Amino acid sequence: MATSWGSLLQDEQLLEELARQAVDRALAEGVLLRTTQEPSSSDVVSYAPFTLFPSLVPSALLEQAYAVQMDFNLLVDAVSQNSAFLEQTLSSTIKMDNFTAHLFDIYKQVLGEGIAQTVFLGLNRSDYMFQRSADGSPALKQIEINTISASFGGLASRTPAVHQHVLNVLNKTKEAAKVLSNNPSKGLALGIAKAWELYGSANAQVLLIAQEKERNIFDQRAIENELLAKKIHVIRRRFEDVSEKGSLDQDRRLFMDGQEIAVVYFRDGYMPTQYSTQNWKARLLLERSCAVKCPDIATQLTGTKKVQQELSRAGVLEMLLPGQPEAVARLRATFAGLYSLDMGEEGDQAINEALAAPNRFVLKPQREGGGNNLYGEEMVQALEQLKDREERASYILMEKIEPEPFANCLLRPGSPVRVVQCISELGIFGVYVRQGKTLVMNKHVGHLLRTKAIEHADGGVAAGVAVLDNPYPV
Repeated sequence: MATSWGSLLQDEQLLEELARQAVDRALAEGVLLRTTQEPSSSDVVSYAPFTLFPSLVPSALLEQAYAVQMDFNLLVDAVSQNSAFLEQTLSSTIKMDNFTAHLFDIYKQVLGEGIAQTVFLGLNRSDYMFQRSADGSPALKQIEINTISASFGGLASRTPAVHQHVLNVLNKTKEAAKVLSNNPSKGLALGIAKAWELYGSANAQVLLIAQEKERNIFDQRAIENELLAKKIHVIRRRFEDVSEKGSLDQDRRLFMDGQEIAVVYFRDGYMPTQYSTQNWKARLLLERSCAVKCPDIATQLTGTKKVQQELSRAGVLEMLLPGQPEAVARLRATFAGLYSLDMGEEGDQAINEALAAPNRFVLKPQREGGGNNLYGEEMVQALEQLKDREERASYILMEKIEPEPFANCLLRPGSPVRVVQCISELGIFGVYVRQGKTLVMNKHVGHLLRTKAIEHADGGVAAGVAVLDNPYPV
């Protein structure tokens, strides 16, 4: 894909002037983060890093990603209801990975007691890169699906205006009109509102489980504000607050500070460092309640890398989505090569292949939040250490996706304006709501494009590596 901004990227003076304009527009639009120095306060804020120009994305791949999102929603929902599949799939992982084991313990406890919630809400984001095929054409390949705390739906709603502004400043009005409008926060709020309504208590509130230090608060506020416009109140609390002031009544209704909670929306709880013993107890209390959890613990487990790898095995999609061959075909078309590292011949073979051709693979632990994957020499060292140890079962191997690099400018507070070679990752937000066995909502609600310099192998915007972007369809 040739870049259509080629000549503009040569003019340093123009880039500096455009960057000043773009940053001011981003601040005016609310493309904001709290600062690293003051992550708990909004007294001083900065713009969230973004690209100076929207990046070119093949419209066919954008359409494909949107078209498969409702299938992914159905798949995540099906896996979360299939306890036999989850138990079998995660059996080796939970022996070696404490965090997944902790989540699984809560899952088993809640299953044993009987699941109290009757309404289920999924807000997820499926992330892709564009793999260069042998003939030079790009193909859509899934990196992962995020089933908990899928972020940047709020800020992604505010970036199109910034790129439209930059192109309008350049008198490129036709091009500016091609920057897609996008409002994931509205769609995510729609899902929460539907779950709240089905819970059926007019005075109940939404509980957002937040981190103490949250730089990305404006992203979350966008969803809170959409809900408030529907007269649904959101309260923000930490796990610690839940363990001090949360309680269940005899019907397992959840109360926080004496206020009934209809929906619990997690923007915390996806990494081991976010849990103390007290926090694990709070998570169990929330899971035992009849409030709608987003996600419930089964859906969080569905988002693990190990489940992703098992879903790529022959026949598994057909078993989970019987009688839906078209959906299965759409899903399978996006899968990259995924390999189990469980003890045994299959795992041995995968390790030998990766050691023979390390540039073709990525080693992934069962972690969210970016910056956890191992590549190249680091991967080789890890595999040499792991290959004869059972601990290897807590990882999966994935084929490395190699997109075509392109030039853009990444704007970051305090960094000079310079043109770098980049790659992008496209995320599609999905929302579904199920009541009992009936699916009452299943939709895609917008996209997120993140772009990073090619020297950074791993990590997203929150991890400080990628920046916000918009697709420019070609």
